[in-house]
Order: sequence, then C-alpha cells, then structure tokens
Amino acid sequence: MSANEDQEMELEALRSIYEGDESFRELSPVSFQYRIGENGDPKAFLIEISWTETYPQTPPIISMNAFFNNTISSAVKQSILAKLQEAVEVNLGTAMTYTLFEYAKDSKEQLMENHHPVHSAASISNIISVETPNTAPSSKKKDKKEQLSKAQKRKLADKTDHKGELPRGWNWVDVVKVFKQNWL
Repeated sequence: MSANEDQEMELEALRSIYEGDESFRELSPVSFQYRIGENGDPKAFLIEISWTETYPQTPPIISMNAFFNNTISSAVKQSILAKLQEAVEVNLGTAMTYTLFEYAKDSKEQLMENHHPVHSAASISNIISVETPNTAPSSKKKDKKEQLSKAQKRKLADKTDHKGELPRGWNWVDVVKVFKQNWL
C-alpha cells in the first residue's frame, strides 16, 4: 500500500474512533491534537502529531509547543517527546497516531512525574495586580482635584495684586485656609 492510502485509512479510523471525543482535534487531514488529562488538571498536556508525506514509513512530527502546555517546563516536554519517539521507532511502518495518543494517556502519570507547574502567566498577573492596586470607582473621585468655579477664581484673584502676588503679610497657606472656610 502507498503512503497516501495508509494515511487515508488511518484518517478514517481516527475520525471514527475519536468521534465525539472532546480531547481530540483534527487540525487538518494530516495534523491532529490530543489533550491528555482533563481541563483544569495541572498535569494535563496537549500533543500535536503531524504526518509527513511519506508517513507511516517515516516518523510523524510530534510537538508540544501548544499554548496549553505553557506551564510545563521544557525539560518535562523533552522527556515526554523522547519517550514518544521511542514508541515511534517501535511502530515505524505502521499507523501509529492512535497508538501514540493511547500510550500518552496510559503513561500520563509516569510522563508527568517530574512536572512542577511553571507559573509564568500567573506571576505576570500577580506582578500587574501588585503594581496597580484595585480601587473602586468611588475612591477615584476622591483623588480628583477640586475644580474652582469662575466666581471662586475671581474672589481668589481679587485677593492678589495685578502681578498675581499676595499682599504683604499673606501667604498661600493662609489664602487656602480662608478660601476653604468661606467657600467649601
């Protein structure tokens, strides 16, 4: 059988096996993703398998570069990929996408035994929340400078001379006190 015929048969088999399985996703007729573990599981990961033109006589391309895997360290990803490559070598020449997904599902605990979540996204959000404290809209109004009306500005201007300076004996602190007592 030619590589194309093998791929067509395997594609048909994958579609029938994983029909309705939320963990399986067909990205294209030669590229597939499978989520190992449940959503929200800290040890869940996503495997992407893409077939080459000569697959299954040549190994498929296996990737863990999906955003879903951003909390998994590169060392753990490399370890998983190495173990999957061993399974590829054993199954070379046969349809192996289903076998690889099932191997990963069955060996999830073993594959993720050295996993300690990397919290890159969480630490960024923590830094942001630390730098920008949460303030209610009402407290923002309190921080606003008070605006003077035209009349208030005129009265304040009347207390200064034509150069904008206070008459002798007055300072700005006294003016503000008087202003607050009389107009606020």
